[in-house]
Amino acid sequence: MLLSFFNPQTLGDVLLITVREDSQNQASQTNGNVTRLFDEKTNELIGFNIFDVADELNLETAGQVLLNEEQVSKLNEIIKNNGFDDELVVDEKPKFVVGHVDEISEHPDSDHLHITKINVGESEDLQIVCGAPNIDQGQNVVVAIAGAVMPTGKIIWPGQLRGVDSFGMVCSAKELGLPNAPKERGILVLDENQEVGSAFNFNK
Repeated sequence: MLLSFFNPQTLGDVLLITVREDSQNQASQTNGNVTRLFDEKTNELIGFNIFDVADELNLETAGQVLLNEEQVSKLNEIIKNNGFDDELVVDEKPKFVVGHVDEISEHPDSDHLHITKINVGESEDLQIVCGAPNIDQGQNVVVAIAGAVMPTGKIIWPGQLRGVDSFGMVCSAKELGLPNAPKERGILVLDENQEVGSAFNFNK
C-alpha cells in the first residue's frame, strides 16, 4: 500500500506518505529533509514526511497524489540519501472496484448489520460488514478496499464492526461523492454487466 498527500497551502512543501495504519506506539526520526514514522515496538514503517520535494516530483495539485514509477524511484533515492533503508513500492491497484455479493448473513450482535462475502476479482472473497438496508446477495456493488481514500479524506483500513472482521466498505452514491445521490440510506447497486474486479468509473 502506498498513499501520498500534498497540501502546500496548509503544510508547505511536504509530501505525506502512508504505507500502513497509524500505531498507538508511533514514533519518528528525522534525517535531513526526511522524517520516518514507525512503530516504536516493532520498527515497522508507517510512512514518511518528505520536505522540499515539489520541484523534484513536479507536484502541483493539492490532495492525494497518485505516484508513478519514476516519482517513487526518486523518493527512494531521497530516502536512501538521508540514511534510511526502507524502500517504497509503486501501488497502482485500483482502490474502488466493482464487487459481487456472493453471500450475505446476519450479524450475530446486531439487528441491522450484515456479514457479506464479496468477490472483487481476487482469489478469495472479501468479508465486509455492511449496514445498508438494501444490500442483497447477487448484487454488483462498489467496494472501497483497504487503502481507498474517500471523498471526505477518510482512509479505509481493515477493522472490526461489533467484533466481526471487515476488510473494506460497500459504498453508497453519497459516500462516493456522486452528483444527484439519493438522500435515502442504501448502497449503490450497479448494472449486472459491470466487470467484477474492475475499477469503478466515477465519471459514468
